[in-house]
Amino acid sequence: MKKFVTIIILFIVIICIIIYAYYNYKTEYNNINMQNVKFENYYEKEIYGTDLATVINMAIDNNRKNEVMQDEQGIYINNQENSINIQIKITDNDTLYNMETLYNAGMENFVKYYNTIKFKCTKIEYHQKTKKVSYLYFEQISE
Repeated sequence: MKKFVTIIILFIVIICIIIYAYYNYKTEYNNINMQNVKFENYYEKEIYGTDLATVINMAIDNNRKNEVMQDEQGIYINNQENSINIQIKITDNDTLYNMETLYNAGMENFVKYYNTIKFKCTKIEYHQKTKKVSYLYFEQISE
C-alpha cells in the first residue's frame, strides 16, 4: 500500500513538472511573438518618417531595457539574444544611417525634416537562438 501511494505521488509530481514546463514555454513563446509583432507590422509597408521615428524609439527602448552593450561609437552590439538594430537608407544624400546616429542627433530634427517622407522596411532578420527580431532595414522611397 505504501509503495502504491509513493508511485501515485511521484506520478502527480511528474505531471506537475510537465505542465509547469509547458506553461513556461508557452509564456515565452507568446512574449516573443508579441515583441516581434511590434516590428513585423512595418515589414514591406510604406510608412512616414513619424512612424519610423516611433520604430527607432521602440528599438532604442528595447535595447536599453535589455541592457544591450554599445561599442565606442555608441552603436548597439548584436548580442545574439535580444538586441535590435535598424539601418535607414536616405536617398536624399545616398547615405546609410544607423538608428543611433539619428537618435543621438535628435529625433525631433528627423521628424521635422522627414515627417511626410515615406520609408519602406525591405529587410528583417531574427536572432537564431531566440527567434526575436534582430535587424530592420528601411529605405526612403519618396522625397
